[in-house]
Amino acid sequence: MSGKVSTNTSTTSTSTKRADPLQRTGALKLVLPLFLTTAGVISLFAFMAQMGLEADGQPPTKLPPDLQNFKVSAAAVDQSWGNSKTLSKAERADDLTILRRLHLALVGTVPSLEEIRAFEEMESQDRIAQWTNHLLMDPRVGDYLAQRLGKVFVGIEDGQFIVFRRDRLNQWLAREILDNRPYDKIVQQMISEKGLWTGRPAGNFITAAVTGEEVDENKLAGRSARAFLGQRMDCAQCHDHFFAQWKQHDFEGLAAFYAPVRISAVGLEDQVPFQYVVEDSKAEGGKRTVDRRVPFGEEWVPAQGTERQKLAQWITHEENRRFDRAIVNRIWGLMFGKPLVEPVDDLPDPPVERQSDPLDVLADEFRTHGRSLHWLIQVIVQTQAFQQESRHPSAENGDKFDVASENWAMYPLTRLRPEQIIGNMLQAWSLQTIDQNSHVFVRLFRLFRERDFLKEYGDTGEEELALFTGTIPQALLRMNGEFSRQLSEATPLSAAGRLASLSNDREELVTGVFLACLTRRPTAKELQLIEAMRQAHPVSNAMLAEDLYWTLFNSPEFSWNH
Repeated sequence: MSGKVSTNTSTTSTSTKRADPLQRTGALKLVLPLFLTTAGVISLFAFMAQMGLEADGQPPTKLPPDLQNFKVSAAAVDQSWGNSKTLSKAERADDLTILRRLHLALVGTVPSLEEIRAFEEMESQDRIAQWTNHLLMDPRVGDYLAQRLGKVFVGIEDGQFIVFRRDRLNQWLAREILDNRPYDKIVQQMISEKGLWTGRPAGNFITAAVTGEEVDENKLAGRSARAFLGQRMDCAQCHDHFFAQWKQHDFEGLAAFYAPVRISAVGLEDQVPFQYVVEDSKAEGGKRTVDRRVPFGEEWVPAQGTERQKLAQWITHEENRRFDRAIVNRIWGLMFGKPLVEPVDDLPDPPVERQSDPLDVLADEFRTHGRSLHWLIQVIVQTQAFQQESRHPSAENGDKFDVASENWAMYPLTRLRPEQIIGNMLQAWSLQTIDQNSHVFVRLFRLFRERDFLKEYGDTGEEELALFTGTIPQALLRMNGEFSRQLSEATPLSAAGRLASLSNDREELVTGVFLACLTRRPTAKELQLIEAMRQAHPVSNAMLAEDLYWTLFNSPEFSWNH
């Protein structure tokens, strides 16, 4: 009897103890959603409160200390075109136009309205140089340039590990660019890195060429020649090049530098000693040994170091002019949307006489200034070629138009790449700059919208600097797609909605929309036309902002660099 009572007591006691956590769980279920909702609303209101029309940040005040040297080098480039003395140049573009080019090249978007306000507060006559200096310290620049160069270094192949390794490489590359590490040091580390790819992200230049468990030395040889030297040697893997001087043994010799590398438990390592043997049906026994070999400049190969370290030193040697010409041409292409010499991965031989063409002039200056990418960008921005108008008299009458284009007598008109188009739309959607400091909601919104747009619109892949044309499906996507509708909608969070509610009058509203989308103010004729249409078809400010956003998103001016 007593045992039964004892059992019941125990059961009751146990039941009582189990009720407490259940009650707590129930209470938690009620409180947690309420807490999260309240936090979200507070966060949203805090975010909206930040989205005013005025600039929050202070304009940069620091001039680059080497500005005069930038100008001297830029002048040397401007004078290096053969017809520069007889061919008239286009007028200088206004500062907002140059600011738009600068942001498209270095960030991949138009400047935000917040940034435009801050830029216009600057009074220095060298505010373009000042703003460039400011941008080069912005993490967005490191990220954007790393993505552009990363495509060249490791390609765009899909696959779970490939994408993860490429991301790790791009993150490392972004830091190196932001820190202004000399470009030759960056390349040397990518080629010769050892260790685990997780802890040594530069080594993912090598791991991106892993097929199965083996490192593909041929893939690395071809990619090194294209990315670092601006030379296509891939066809020489199977036969002598039909037109260039590259022979099959040149390609095999380059591949031999990468052949000893393998992936083990400690990551990337080089096998020493190592003999590189390839299959050859014409050789005795069906195999033959290949010695390491470079196609030119044998004397630049150092005697000491691993095979990969020797190759890295040869590629980046100060006498190897192809190395400097390749990266200078590629950065020029990113700044203008068009390289100095096309195609970027199949450049002609360097001229016998040094500095006899603009590319060689800039490449020589780049090398003598420590192969600094920041220096290179600052000099390009200071060139007359970068700062002049896209309009030229020859474009109006057709006379000498080709000569003017070839001699960069005007800034080239180029179609924006897909990531720049969606970048523009997303940045125009927000009054504030979208960067690493933005609200998590904004960053996620940009991440998913950008990914979805590129999936539907298409991407240029590794051929970013090649000429490409727009398609009808792409135009229809911008006109009728979800992206234009959503990003032009006047909501409490969008720039269209904020401009509609905060502008003092319609002219201020229209001006804000033009600045946010096109980085310029509307002309008097455009203002008159918009006002006439509004009077003929009265709409609210919110509807007017939406209509303007949609119209400008689909204008040629929005999707071209000029």
